[in-house]
Amino acid sequence: MINSLSYDGFTASIHYSPSDEVFFGKLVGVNDLVTFEGTSVEELKQGMKDSVNDYIETCKALGKAPEKSYKGVFNVRVSSDLHKKIALLASQYDVTLNDFVKSVLQYASAHKDLGDEVFGLR
Repeated sequence: MINSLSYDGFTASIHYSPSDEVFFGKLVGVNDLVTFEGTSVEELKQGMKDSVNDYIETCKALGKAPEKSYKGVFNVRVSSDLHKKIALLASQYDVTLNDFVKSVLQYASAHKDLGDEVFGLR
């Protein structure tokens, strides 16, 4: 799992640059590039707070929403074998393929520890 920080409803991915000896972060889920950095965890956290607060103020001044808008539609590419398997499973539950996938995604998002198992982080 990627390291992250949260502040005021915003989440950022966090990384470390050994060559620069600095932590740096980038807000995710926004339509703009918002970054920050720090040489310590405390500086990094303060940098995020300052960047988020500045971003919110900038968005207000521009009259735009700070969050990224999601349409609720995206494409997922799978192998033909997996496509067949999940289509058969969906039919066994008498639901559409879309409803089946949506239910699986809702379940997975509510059980974040599944990601550790699926992506080998245990």
